[in-house]
Amino acid sequence: MGKIIAIANQKGGVGKTTTSVNLAASLGVLEKKILLIDADPQANATSGLGIDVEGVEQGTYQLLEHTIAAKDAIIPTNSPNLDLIPSHIDLVAIEIELVDKEERESMLKKAVVPLKADYDFILIDCAPSLGLLTLNALTAADSVIIPIQCEYFALEGLGKLLNTIKSVQKIHNPQLDIEGLLLTMYDSRLRLSNQVVEEVKKHFDEMVFDTIIQRNVRLSEAPSYGESIISYDASSKGANNYLSLANELIEKNG
Repeated sequence: MGKIIAIANQKGGVGKTTTSVNLAASLGVLEKKILLIDADPQANATSGLGIDVEGVEQGTYQLLEHTIAAKDAIIPTNSPNLDLIPSHIDLVAIEIELVDKEERESMLKKAVVPLKADYDFILIDCAPSLGLLTLNALTAADSVIIPIQCEYFALEGLGKLLNTIKSVQKIHNPQLDIEGLLLTMYDSRLRLSNQVVEEVKKHFDEMVFDTIIQRNVRLSEAPSYGESIISYDASSKGANNYLSLANELIEKNG
């Protein structure tokens, strides 16, 4: 039975999509069967895996509308053992369309839970907001990974996200767990990076992944070629970091 993990932080630019795509690809290379759901209207995870966003006819939008079955929205990718439910800019409209629906927070859960039997992990790349899309992802998920960039405002907004997770646990999804906090964009030369690492570890201790994602040019380049870091440059620091994270996740989940 697979595990659904949302990758969420309402701050933009913290490495959510980079983590979603590269963790999914790394888990696939380690012979786990993976489904990545792009739940961000910017559709960066979709284009980052080489899928033409303009050509997407069935994806997360139709899934949330319940006009198609989840299995009909799945497309294969060039990455081993990795399937994708793509996104499209249309997804922007879903928040308005779901507003007066009953159980609007559970639309994704109802669609995706039947797929758990087919995959080892289902990862959801969330939008950079705490709106209805992210709420749907957190309601559907078994756990959440929170990327935090090693920069000045790193901890700003984290309290808000943790409060949102608490209220989702209380109202919609009592089983929701925090899988871990992931430190991203780390630059060992910067004193600030090291301070942020210390601060986060001091406050959250056991919750922080051992793996830290370092700043890496190859990691930034890979999406423009529509490839994960694993297929773009498997020997890069970025690839090593994400493979290490994938191993940590597999170990943690036995």
